[in-house]
Amino acid sequence: MEGIRRTSGKPDGLCSKGHMTRGIQYTFTASLWRYPGKGGWCFVSLPHNLTSEIRSTMQHLEEGWGRLHIRALIGTTIWHTAIWFDTRHNTYLLPVKKEIRLKESLSLDTVVNVTIWI
Repeated sequence: MEGIRRTSGKPDGLCSKGHMTRGIQYTFTASLWRYPGKGGWCFVSLPHNLTSEIRSTMQHLEEGWGRLHIRALIGTTIWHTAIWFDTRHNTYLLPVKKEIRLKESLSLDTVVNVTIWI
């Protein structure tokens, strides 16, 4: 997991793709993986140093199960979702639903560029 970048949201609230955004922007790369349990949800794990920064400054905003509401961007697809803190891996997980994976032609173990706004 490399390529981490943190910037403030643009004053006009637009990302480089022209989508409306607000909040603190984080950009990173990570591999798409599938949870082996029932349902087989797919995720990208946030880098540990990024997780540490977010938890140290925004843990008070977490809802049940360590959930933080965000906007996410992969490829040209932006959506409202949440990241969830996983105590087993000590990192946040970003679920990537099937609709997003199909639209962006993502398969397991694909390294993706991710931008989130919190």
